[in-house]
Amino acid sequence: MLGLVAARQAGLDDPARLRRAERTRRVLSLELNKDRDVERIHGSGINTLDIEPVEGRYMLSGGSDGVIVLYDLENLSRKPSYTCKALFSVGRSHPDVHKFSVETVQWYPHDTGMFTSSSFDKTLKIWDTNTLQPADIFHFEGTVYSHHMSPVATKHCLIAVGTKSPKVQLCDLKSGSSSHILQGHRQEVLAVSWSPRHEYILATGSADGRVKLWDVRRASGCLSTLDQHNGEKSKASSEAANTAHNGRVNGLCYTNDGLHLLTIGTDDRMRLWNSSTGENTLVNYGKVCNESRKGLKFAISCGCNPEFAFVPYGSTIAVYTVFTGELITMLRGHYSTVNCCVFQPHFQELYSGSKDCNILAWIPAPREPVPDDISEKSLPQQHLNPAYEDAWSSSDDEG
Repeated sequence: MLGLVAARQAGLDDPARLRRAERTRRVLSLELNKDRDVERIHGSGINTLDIEPVEGRYMLSGGSDGVIVLYDLENLSRKPSYTCKALFSVGRSHPDVHKFSVETVQWYPHDTGMFTSSSFDKTLKIWDTNTLQPADIFHFEGTVYSHHMSPVATKHCLIAVGTKSPKVQLCDLKSGSSSHILQGHRQEVLAVSWSPRHEYILATGSADGRVKLWDVRRASGCLSTLDQHNGEKSKASSEAANTAHNGRVNGLCYTNDGLHLLTIGTDDRMRLWNSSTGENTLVNYGKVCNESRKGLKFAISCGCNPEFAFVPYGSTIAVYTVFTGELITMLRGHYSTVNCCVFQPHFQELYSGSKDCNILAWIPAPREPVPDDISEKSLPQQHLNPAYEDAWSSSDDEG
């Protein structure tokens, strides 16, 4: 560590390498924070969480009771033990509260003045954060499972919505209407996600076992349908062709650079895809237990080497290396099924929501202080996780 700092100060090493190594160390040391509580407001299970990308300070939660809560994650008291307070909530007494379970909440990607929510009550609501009033409401014929706004879009304001209908709805914030639909799935759409690399590329996952990539500028829309067999079984069985999973696809998440897409299905499998070619990379994550009948919200780290996936796994959260499939650890602390988790990239923290009505904070373990009179070489060499060793290694050192 000291060698990296010295090399960084002398201009002999890439500053990004030290940053990646420290982020990786912090993620590998995630543990349940016993000194930080998140105020308990929800009276039933928590389905969705989102942290605003501007400051990384405010978090939204949506529950099975239809309630939406906004939390301030910053420690304003400056005490070691503190509670993340709820700044406000759209409770049962609010005139515009969702009637049924809130399935997705998302901040407007560019500022904290607006956020969105969708619910089993067949609505998508656009909220003004300052007044806590809906600025717009979109109504649908069926249950809304998921929605997503592009984090990088500059030329459109489309919200992709997955509902009980096999048609993917695109709602335009500028016009306040449903601009057009994408047809191709055969059953309800459980998960939608815009690419963080290309503003017009959208991924959708359905109960028909298919994952489709769309270019919303095209008349036909669909670019490709991901095939778990990479085309090898398409001739032998038309039924097996072009399915991403042998079950319902209820979770999608792009890597931060947008080059890969991670999908999860009720066949207890997670798959990593090359988002440019649509190829199944065949990374083996083993059995990834998934019994959810609706959307599953999981997260991928940012700025680490390697990157990690945080996946709800029963009452725990499984942490995998994205590109090798290694199960690093299981985060235990909830009393019931975990429905969602969200990664805070500024401080490498993780927040998870569960049916037990609790939101838990997982933070990096503090470094053990080293006495000044003990040299680093005299310390016992502890066994490092292989993923951590990779983060510190560099082929540039050998040249």
